[in-house]
Amino acid sequence: MPHPVLLNNVEHHDLRILGGHGVHLGDNVMTAVTFPSEFRDVQACYPIVFRKTSDGLGFEPVALFGLEEGHNLFLHGARWEAAYVPMMVERQPFLIGVNGDELMVNVDLDHPRVSRTEGELVFKPHGGHTEYLERVNALLFAIHQGMQQLPGFLAALLEHELLESFALDVELNDGSQNRLLGFYTINEDRLQALGGEAIARLHQAGYLQPIYLVLASLSNFRLLIDRKNASLA
Repeated sequence: MPHPVLLNNVEHHDLRILGGHGVHLGDNVMTAVTFPSEFRDVQACYPIVFRKTSDGLGFEPVALFGLEEGHNLFLHGARWEAAYVPMMVERQPFLIGVNGDELMVNVDLDHPRVSRTEGELVFKPHGGHTEYLERVNALLFAIHQGMQQLPGFLAALLEHELLESFALDVELNDGSQNRLLGFYTINEDRLQALGGEAIARLHQAGYLQPIYLVLASLSNFRLLIDRKNASLA
């Protein structure tokens, strides 16, 4: 279970973070949450789909790394074989905390990247921020800003009934039949049927481009299937 605590330079003066990638570092995940301002980079490498939130009351966009839970097809030993790694993966083991209007940095002390003996130092000997922590702060702020876009974007998709569930049936080279369920995508027919006024509102709100980036990303399903077949060889 995650164990997030507020990061501070007294209790965590010797905290180090392991870099690189690997199963032992918690990278063997099927998805990572993303947001519209990140879609351009994400769609270059991964399908972007939507899933229900854990409370079942809403939706969230995710980058898809595999065809089954606990399997990242871009992870090969110590390498992440894609030109872009989504921010929600890169931030680990750090999280954003909020205290009123103030943003705080939390760290998950039970995350496998956390160490006291090796890896990147978080604080300097006198307690100041290392360059590594400054990069983490910038990353977390970019994530926070990106997540602020999500409610309006998702509300627009739901208002125009643009989300639809889908099932992806895949026959792999070994003859096995596989079905991907539980995800949603953009209904292209409904999108094309929208009137000029609705399209203009989506464009003015900055939502039209992310919608088309989601659609463009779906061509990466072919890449996932190819990687899955390669893993069976």
